[in-house]
Amino acid sequence: MSTHKRKRGGQGPGGKKAKKVKFVAEAGEPPGEPEQEKENEVTIPAPVSQGKWTNKERVLIFSSRGINFRTRHLMQDLRTLMPHSKADTKMDRKDKLFVVNEVCEIKNCNKCLFFEAKKKQDLYMWISNSPHGPSAKFLVQNIHTLAELKMTGNCLKGSRPLLSFDPKFDKEPHFALLKELFTQTFSTPRYHPKSQPFVDHVITFTIADNRIWFRNYQIIEEDASLVEIGPRFVLNLIKIFQGSFGGPTLFENPDFQSPNMHRREMRLAAAARVREKQMVKEMQKMKRTEAKEDLARDVTADVFVTPAEEKPLHIQTEPPEPKVVKKNKHKAFKRQRMQMARR
Repeated sequence: MSTHKRKRGGQGPGGKKAKKVKFVAEAGEPPGEPEQEKENEVTIPAPVSQGKWTNKERVLIFSSRGINFRTRHLMQDLRTLMPHSKADTKMDRKDKLFVVNEVCEIKNCNKCLFFEAKKKQDLYMWISNSPHGPSAKFLVQNIHTLAELKMTGNCLKGSRPLLSFDPKFDKEPHFALLKELFTQTFSTPRYHPKSQPFVDHVITFTIADNRIWFRNYQIIEEDASLVEIGPRFVLNLIKIFQGSFGGPTLFENPDFQSPNMHRREMRLAAAARVREKQMVKEMQKMKRTEAKEDLARDVTADVFVTPAEEKPLHIQTEPPEPKVVKKNKHKAFKRQRMQMARR
């Protein structure tokens, strides 16, 4: 068998140098001439694909204190889907949101997904391009995590996703801005060290009911059909800011209703239903009492009443004569009368 030696040559288009391979004769063969040795050298060109990791997008995913278990699992699922993400400890509630820019700078991240919890029941999500902006604030609703869905699909960890956007994203300027933010945040950079060179799942962003619906599907190789994996959640846009976590407001959603106002309307609607039930009960009670009063007096009894004949008015001027009562002193008792009758 012949062995070969490698020599480095010129640099290729991908940043890697071309390689020269020299075939050397076996141990038993005599050495050839120098011209023959040059003929045995073969130049291997550099790979066409650029092996450099040029897209340095890094996403910081963390939250404030006070989140529940569902939000914690959602954050972990997003970190699993995005190999270019980084984690950090929870931020204190007393700190201002501008501190997040400093945390991103320390972690060497230029994108941020920050989950902010309020009243231990409302979840807000900030997506920001740190440190210059823009940034958007959403209300997160209808969260379902990977473990909660128990879907049959499965994708390779760290694989690159296909991002699918609704055609409505190109019709409105604020949706076009959000589309660019989502593209830069959720797309895995090419040749990322932790990513895999496969495309086996699709992340869809759909606009319905003035909300953005996030879904994740696996691509099945057999028939190229889609199977949902998860997680899934709904984003209700609140505002878009020019800066990162603040600044001038570029867009404000006029259809947005705060959770506090929604809960207040729900309570008022429930109280109105209770009052309506009480009024119905009172009306029914009044109707029952009126029916009882009507039944106590028989209406048909007046049909058979005939008017009496009118008699002349007689006025008595003299006192009546006294009645004479005969008294029998020797009246026998009842027992004696019965004995006399028997005799």
